[in-house]
Amino acid sequence: MERWFLGGAGFLGAMAVAAGAFGSHVLAEKLSDRALAIFETAARYQLIHALLLGLVAVAMGAMPKPVAPSLPIAGVSALLGMVLFSGSLYALSFGAPKILGVITPIGGVGLIVSWLAFGLAAFQGAKP
Repeated sequence: MERWFLGGAGFLGAMAVAAGAFGSHVLAEKLSDRALAIFETAARYQLIHALLLGLVAVAMGAMPKPVAPSLPIAGVSALLGMVLFSGSLYALSFGAPKILGVITPIGGVGLIVSWLAFGLAAFQGAKP
């Protein structure tokens, strides 16, 4: 699982940087200021949580086995949170129906859960 998380971190991080550059250089002239701000928020949160996903993968590889049970939860929550939070914001910035905005806070909760589960891992897992 740690390889999937590490690979996902690399892919999603690269995608976030590309999205940020695309927003700055291409979309700045095409979207309203509000829509561009929404797009930039999506890219920023995606990048931050791609880093978290990488940290989860590294922690899974570095911790004694069995790994803390909350680490896989942190990784999956980060992935789902990015898809729901950033994905819905990307779509909204391009004019998707506003009802899609109800998904954004669900993704935000997933991102919060990912950080809490990551922190909880320090107190779980195999003891030396």
